[in-house]
Amino acid sequence: MLTHRHSLTRLVRFGWVAMLALLLAACHQDMYEQPKVETYEPSSFFADGRGSRPNVPGAIAVGQVQTDEYLFTGLVDGEEGDVMPFAVTRELLERGQEQYTIYCAVCHGEAGYGESMVAERGGIVPANFHQERLVEAPIGHLFNVITNGVYRGDPNAGGYQSMSSYASRITAEDRWAVAAYIRALQLSQNATIDDVPAENRASVGP
Repeated sequence: MLTHRHSLTRLVRFGWVAMLALLLAACHQDMYEQPKVETYEPSSFFADGRGSRPNVPGAIAVGQVQTDEYLFTGLVDGEEGDVMPFAVTRELLERGQEQYTIYCAVCHGEAGYGESMVAERGGIVPANFHQERLVEAPIGHLFNVITNGVYRGDPNAGGYQSMSSYASRITAEDRWAVAAYIRALQLSQNATIDDVPAENRASVGP
């Protein structure tokens, strides 16, 4: 025989279940079956009967206009260029350092030697920016890799992408800033006193 307390407990529980069911039903009705035109569905609202609308005349998709070929590709006549498309300033290098720290250091390490937690535990071998091949590579190569990623072998014959493209996450200007910062990292590890301007050499320690 159920006590009054047990009966009340069961009613409370049943009430919560009923309320939850009503809430879920309401969400399903309002959010899942909301009135809308599905892709390619006809619509009597428009004169042409189409639910999908053409682009507004004059509309330009994000990233569609690329008037400066070198800025967006790093290529000159199909070859990787070795100049920056704009002046390198302290502010630019600081911006490059910021973007490098966000997107690149996790794999390549803060100093660019390819030493990182991802390298230790991720089963991959990130590039060491201080190896001779990359030190001598044109800066357009660094930009190109950031833009397009890196493929190992032929992707149509079992090859794979070992580094993804960052074009959708880093703007072209910031990709150049990262490339400039990587070049600064390379120079910092191989610099000599001759690389310091004469007027500043006295401030450099022995």
